[in-house]
Amino acid sequence: MSYDAIVLAGGAARRLGGADKPALSVGGRALLDRVLDACPDARTTVVVGDRRATARPVHWTREDPPGGGPVAALDAGLRRTTAELVLVLSADLPFLDRETVRTLLEAPAPAPAPAPTAPAAPGRDGAMLRDPEGRDQPLVAAYRAEPLRREIALLAAEHGTLTGLPLRALTAELDLARVTSRPLASFDCDTWEDLAAARARIREHGSVLEQWITAVKSELGIDLTVDTKTLLDLARDAAHGVARPAAPLTTFLVGYAAAHAAATGADPAQAVAEASRKAADLALRWADEAAADSAEQNGSG
Repeated sequence: MSYDAIVLAGGAARRLGGADKPALSVGGRALLDRVLDACPDARTTVVVGDRRATARPVHWTREDPPGGGPVAALDAGLRRTTAELVLVLSADLPFLDRETVRTLLEAPAPAPAPAPTAPAAPGRDGAMLRDPEGRDQPLVAAYRAEPLRREIALLAAEHGTLTGLPLRALTAELDLARVTSRPLASFDCDTWEDLAAARARIREHGSVLEQWITAVKSELGIDLTVDTKTLLDLARDAAHGVARPAAPLTTFLVGYAAAHAAATGADPAQAVAEASRKAADLALRWADEAAADSAEQNGSG
């Protein structure tokens, strides 16, 4: 699905004492980078805010004058896009995931035609996330560019300026589908308490491995589905059947072998699975041999 992305990162962060909110980190990664990771396949990504280092290339712009509010910032970003579908996100969503983004992008699509000769039903103007408490989140949304531009132009004509206008003045005139948020997908960091809660949540036992693997993949610039269970099973077999330090070294060698296989055209995920299988079988044979030797020595003694 072809789309452009606009990330609003120029707010004053008053509840954070004016801190550079997009640069604050959760799980060792800047909030802005975490949001950018949720939309890696955007045709063009525009960040409305002051320039800063980012994990992937983006285009930069600012509303004029800076600090003009979300509608003015959205207009500035929209002027740098050309796709018919535009994803709009705030830069403070530490748990936004690609599945939520995909759901938003697909929601405004026209309904399929009921018969070969019947026209498809017209699509909505966009789709907006609704958080678990029932609140609409206009800065976690996918909009069709044409109606968005039309309503922004009407607001500018009516008020003479976009500065200071609330987003509800814009979204109230659009036909938007509502997408119920997955847990935490709409969680934003407006206060220091929010930031502390996000940092604590990311380290919880049930999610820490998934969050860590996602962070490492982003840091290393790789996009690979990781079968965590297979790798952990391999590490366990190497640790128990050979020696504890064999666990990390073995998984490293599996990754190295899989990269070589992928370079020759193999599917990366399958290459990891096959290398893991071979290494696990070897660790089990190693353990069986050691057990047999021990039994023989005990019998002869």
